Amino acid sequence: MQLIDPTHPAYRNVRVRALIVAVCLGWAGVEFFGGDPFWGVLSGAAGIYAFYMLFWTFKPQPPAEEKTESAEPVADGKDPE
Repeated sequence: MQLIDPTHPAYRNVRVRALIVAVCLGWAGVEFFGGDPFWGVLSGAAGIYAFYMLFWTFKPQPPAEEKTESAEPVADGKDPE
């Protein structure tokens, strides 16, 4: 089961990917130092999984090309005849 879709366009920027991993691992540290190791382990596992999906196995997708031609001509108020 895949929880993070690395092909989503939101993950193209490396800063976004790094921020997600840093927040998860940082929150794990907060939980450990706060005395709640259960939530620290869960947050740490989420951070490790995010690192694995967003850095280790990440293959950047080229931007999708937009179509420049359409099937219908541009309507300018006149008949195409």
